[in-house]
Amino acid sequence: MITIIVATHGPLAGAFLESARMVYGELPQVYCVTLSEQAGIEGFKHDFAHEMARAGKYADGVLVLCDLQSGTPWNVACQYAFSPQTTPPVAVLAGVNFPMLLQSEEISEFTDVHRAADRLLALTLPTLIKAVPVTYEPSDDF
Repeated sequence: MITIIVATHGPLAGAFLESARMVYGELPQVYCVTLSEQAGIEGFKHDFAHEMARAGKYADGVLVLCDLQSGTPWNVACQYAFSPQTTPPVAVLAGVNFPMLLQSEEISEFTDVHRAADRLLALTLPTLIKAVPVTYEPSDDF
């Protein structure tokens, strides 16, 4: 089983999880960690370590969905992902969005976190859409 940590600047992770609960109900495999000005980087590191321990307890892997590449949540998550001592294995994706979080249910039964990350990216890319006007041409067929 793959568990998910949503890690973001500010309250975004919690808002994503709250919104996802409106659509899917409880998501017991999803945890969140937020970087706040009050707690700062050290507070975030502490909170992330706590959530990693919870998320990894019975998981085959932990997939961390970050808001932004190279920010503090990304950097801290990558320290876990690239450490050979980290158990279970960790994969990190940047650019978390609502469809990505909702589709994370599709990869929860994977056992390889890197395959799960690749699959979640493949599921999410088609949800990135630019709105364009639809032209309607009436058919000659009745």
